[in-house]
Amino acid sequence: MHREHPKVKQVRGKMKETLGKALGDNSMRRSGRREQVRGKAQEMTARATDQVRKRIGH
Repeated sequence: MHREHPKVKQVRGKMKETLGKALGDNSMRRSGRREQVRGKAQEMTARATDQVRKRIGH
C-alpha cells in the first residue's frame, strides 16, 4: 500500500483550503483544512514512533 508523505498531504490541503476560500466553496475549504490536520497528525505520530524506537533500541 502506498503511503503519502504527511507534508504532501498538508500542502495539498492548504492549496485546497485556499482555492475553496477564493471560490467561496466552504465544503472545499473545510475538506482542505481536514486534510492538513490529518497530515499533521500523521507527521506527529511518525515522530513519536521514531522517538519510541530510539529509546528501546530498534
